[in-house]
Amino acid sequence: MTMNRLDGKVALITGAGGGLGRAMAGTFAAEGASVVIADINVEARERTADDLRDTGYQAVATGGDVASEGDVDAMVATALREFGSLDVMVNNAGITRDARMLKMTLEDFRLVIEVHLQGVWLGTRAAAAVMRNQGSGSIINMSSISGKVGNLGQTNYSAAKAGIVGLTKAAAKELAHLGIRVNAIQPGLIRTAMTEAMRPDLLEQRIADIPMGRIGEPVDVAKAALFLASDLSSYMTGTVTEVSGGRHM
Repeated sequence: MTMNRLDGKVALITGAGGGLGRAMAGTFAAEGASVVIADINVEARERTADDLRDTGYQAVATGGDVASEGDVDAMVATALREFGSLDVMVNNAGITRDARMLKMTLEDFRLVIEVHLQGVWLGTRAAAAVMRNQGSGSIINMSSISGKVGNLGQTNYSAAKAGIVGLTKAAAKELAHLGIRVNAIQPGLIRTAMTEAMRPDLLEQRIADIPMGRIGEPVDVAKAALFLASDLSSYMTGTVTEVSGGRHM
């Protein structure tokens, strides 16, 4: 009988109520993982968990703010209580508060840094505290191509996503001897609610800059996350995987 890539594994994904997080949750569940759907949006997280359970997969929903230490610890506690372990942690939750720097408020700068960078640090730390006792684990941090090249109107977001790369590499060095791998993914232009809301002419211009000639789909990112979550990447840590169709290579 063919074994799935994540049979017997427990995965916690933040921001899994929709978009990339939902795609990763579905992909992980299809590969045998029990999945904890974490999202601050109650309706979205319950819908994702219900859809997975209706398909016959093991899934549970939990809430909380990834910028809150107590909430992140509670998410990890849910994984342990419901499924008995935590083998894969995906720090995916995020927000945007776009504005040109001269018009951006300090509040919006801090909020994006807190949710993305502080949230990833809290998630990485909480997951590592569990995984060290198991002697194994994979932590996947969602950065962005904007953290590599910078985007107009996103000094907050680009700074946070660049910081996630440095955090990932530092954590990977600290945790490797414990059997814990820490890697990052940098998605490029992916079909989400955000890109669907873009002006058609602007979207076409951005797609024209992609060597592969198409916008990415959420499943493209989910497949890269599956690779990093599974034993296929067992000798990889501290890496940054670009899922961008070659844009900004």
